Amino acid sequence: MESVFLIILFIFGLCAGSFVNVVIDRIPKEESIIFGRSYCDKCKRRLGWQELIPIISFFILKRKCKSCKALISWQYPIVELVTGLMFVVTYIFLMANGGLQLNYYLVIIIYYLTIISSLIAIFVIDLKYGIIPDKILALMLIILLPYSIVFEKNLFLSFLFAALGSFAFFFLLFLITKGKGMGLGDVKLAFIMGVLLGFPKIVVALYVAFLTGAIVSIILVLCGKKKFGKSTIPFAPFMVFGTFAAMFLGNQIWKIIATILNL
Repeated sequence: MESVFLIILFIFGLCAGSFVNVVIDRIPKEESIIFGRSYCDKCKRRLGWQELIPIISFFILKRKCKSCKALISWQYPIVELVTGLMFVVTYIFLMANGGLQLNYYLVIIIYYLTIISSLIAIFVIDLKYGIIPDKILALMLIILLPYSIVFEKNLFLSFLFAALGSFAFFFLLFLITKGKGMGLGDVKLAFIMGVLLGFPKIVVALYVAFLTGAIVSIILVLCGKKKFGKSTIPFAPFMVFGTFAAMFLGNQIWKIIATILNL
């Protein structure tokens, strides 16, 4: 029965990933994510249901629009697949770590899956458009604060201080770089990360974010894709990656960091 549930959850995740793609495409364009049928970006033709089946339609259509034959971005199946896998991984993690309280089973699952979906959307939007939409950040904050107060009430002040600390750190970077090295969207996301993770996981998330960001930047410079000191890359994807790392492996990574720093 557990295997059947995981398969159902994965399929649900694929469908959620399809909606995440809608969010990714429409919010930066200030279009409604609820009303209006999906359409081809090239010819603007409304898509039929046969063209909207997660992952399957992409390959049946051979990555081409049925009408104008324009190529369909790999973004769509990748986001759907990643969301489906993250839903399964999140559920397994919660079960293994006793994170699912029987009385609030459904609430906790919905909370985590909504946060996961929002972070995936932020990852792709910043990578694609170079922005972090306030609408998504506001939704996350509306979800995070009540959840933290109800389910993490003994640690709420710790979470709040983590949020304020990460916000202050990123705002300082924003001021020092005059907005060129760090945008206000990154500053707001840092606050959200603090509320979500608390201490010490926020330290883990930021450590992983800066480490992976530095590694990728060096690789891009060495490959000639970016010029040292003259080009910037979106930082939110690294912040999201760091958040995922802290959510699932935060305690283990913190022990390694503490050992290195002799804390």
